[in-house]
Amino acid sequence: MIRPAFLTLVGLIAHSVVSLEAAPALTKVRDLVIYRDPVFYAAFPSVVQRPDGELLVAFRRAPSRRAVGEKGESHVDPTSQLVLVRSRDGGATWSATPELIYAHALGGSQDPCLLQLRDGTLLCASYGWMFLNAEGSASRPTPNFQSKPGVHFLGGYLVRSADGGRSWQGPTYPPHIAAEMNLDPYGRPLPAYNRGALIEGAGGRLFWAVAANDRIAPRKTSTHLLVSDDRGASWRYAAPVAVDDKVTFNETSIYETPKGDLVAFMRTANFDDHACLARSTDGGKTFQPWQDMGWKGHPLHAQRLPDQRVLLVYGYRHKPFGIRARVLNAECTDFATAPEIVLRDDGGTTDLGYPWSVVLDAKHVLVTYYLNVADGPRHIAGTVLEIGQ
Repeated sequence: MIRPAFLTLVGLIAHSVVSLEAAPALTKVRDLVIYRDPVFYAAFPSVVQRPDGELLVAFRRAPSRRAVGEKGESHVDPTSQLVLVRSRDGGATWSATPELIYAHALGGSQDPCLLQLRDGTLLCASYGWMFLNAEGSASRPTPNFQSKPGVHFLGGYLVRSADGGRSWQGPTYPPHIAAEMNLDPYGRPLPAYNRGALIEGAGGRLFWAVAANDRIAPRKTSTHLLVSDDRGASWRYAAPVAVDDKVTFNETSIYETPKGDLVAFMRTANFDDHACLARSTDGGKTFQPWQDMGWKGHPLHAQRLPDQRVLLVYGYRHKPFGIRARVLNAECTDFATAPEIVLRDDGGTTDLGYPWSVVLDAKHVLVTYYLNVADGPRHIAGTVLEIGQ
């Protein structure tokens, strides 16, 4: 039984770390495996719930390189594809064979980010990599970004489904933004990209926080806002979100509060793995100076709960490796004092995280992520939580 005095003490301690059993906001119901196959490296999920209750989890899948005798796994692979699995029983069981969302004709795809519009349309944002031999790589126009020699960045794209993810149209390409300095392998300006949640605002406008390589050496990225008024068919530049001379901002999920503020939850580099946010109070025309949230974790996803509080989930790549969360107030102003909640601490290595959550019903939420246990197969897992008062 939870002792009220203990909960009161927890609530008074800023930056405290509490177990789920001691957290009044959330109670763990169960952990589950969504997709696991030792032949494949599965990672970077996103999740939506269809109007009829069906759950869709999209993720990136590529061959497990260790399974065929190679030294290690890689987040970038020429054969990586965007796939999805389904559940019609609240996550208890999942389709065994993933359905293809998209396989890029020029290389591997990464990080499918699902957005379900109010009319039921699904958008999926991603980005790709092209693998070239030494001769081709050396002759490419510069500057270009390579994750490792010969692996050239293609930039972002989106695909769309009008039938619940059974078929997909596209890709369509977002615009290049001026802050982006790199070219694609063909010498063209890179289309915008990022990993993180897009949103449909209360007024129907779509908001997407994208990243830009604004310095080549040493490499640094900043974040910028794109908006769409035609359900994602086209995008236009709105404003810089976070730019700094030293700190890198990249993987970003954006959230709209009941008041109408836009809050960008950002991953950083060169900042001791601290999570940061930036806020707009004018619908994305401008953003206030970015803020350090004061704690470690990345990347982040924000989900509105039925009582208007916000579940903020993130990966934790420090011992003990796993998945963590905080429950913020409706306007996300208590990020510095909201207690940290441990969802998983049984990860085998730092190669895990990227959580994304969805409300199942008035009392439950599903958090999806990728995980390894004892450095085993990278797989898609989840945690069902009961929402407290």
